[in-house]
Amino acid sequence: MPNINHCRCILVIGGTSGLGRKLALSILNLPSRPMVIVCGRRQERLDELAASYGPSGRLKTMRLDITSDPSTLRSAVSSIVRAYPDLDAVMFSSGTQQYFDLTRPETINLDHLSNELTTNYTSVVNLIVLFLPQLIRIGSSGRPAFLYLVSAGMAVIPWVPNFSASKAALHNLSMALAVQLRRKNVHVVEIMPPLVESEMYARLPHRDQLATFWMPLDECTKQTMAGLVAGAPQIPIGMMAPVHQKYVAGKLEAASKMLQNHEETRRGNVVNPNTVFPSRGQ
Repeated sequence: MPNINHCRCILVIGGTSGLGRKLALSILNLPSRPMVIVCGRRQERLDELAASYGPSGRLKTMRLDITSDPSTLRSAVSSIVRAYPDLDAVMFSSGTQQYFDLTRPETINLDHLSNELTTNYTSVVNLIVLFLPQLIRIGSSGRPAFLYLVSAGMAVIPWVPNFSASKAALHNLSMALAVQLRRKNVHVVEIMPPLVESEMYARLPHRDQLATFWMPLDECTKQTMAGLVAGAPQIPIGMMAPVHQKYVAGKLEAASKMLQNHEETRRGNVVNPNTVFPSRGQ
């Protein structure tokens, strides 16, 4: 089964801090010795990574603001693909989270709301579209290619309004992409972490309370890497495992059947979509 050990060159977007950084360094240490390219907005973080790990020759850095306009993103992707023609995997680990109290709409900053959607979803879709020609080319050559998307537990159990919606969109996108791209030898993997230790929460007034029950970053990294090595299409971490079993298990298979039915219908063979779903009680 294709897995992270088959990657020769992986780009980690949002790899300068948190889970993205930890995963980038863990992938760098795999026995397969892949090239790891870390992208992020903060140049000082990129410089620190390059100074600490660049001498290995297998860690490269590149500044990229994923909220840039489409033409800037297109130019950046073209530069990356030209510089690294063996690129066969892209991981999206960037993200932002804010809490919007919609019972007090006068407090909502619409620019902040829009930026959260752009960072967590729209920019990811834009970049996937731009990287897909490269990944499909690799897949067509006989080598597996990979897309790794980091969603969140709140994609499944929403309680933070805008953040949950953006991650739910990413969650559903990952499944739709998985069933569409499978035939292209491009494998889509969704990483589903719970609440994890992160500097993203440093500015929150209740950070100390969160710290009493969030998952330690090192443990989340360890479990994620185990799933990546196993080649799992969905990797629910920690408390997300039972949540995944209850609310998500079977959806990927159902999506695959729906796509098959859609293609049969386009060929003139109408299929009852209700046959995709088990009857109540099964």
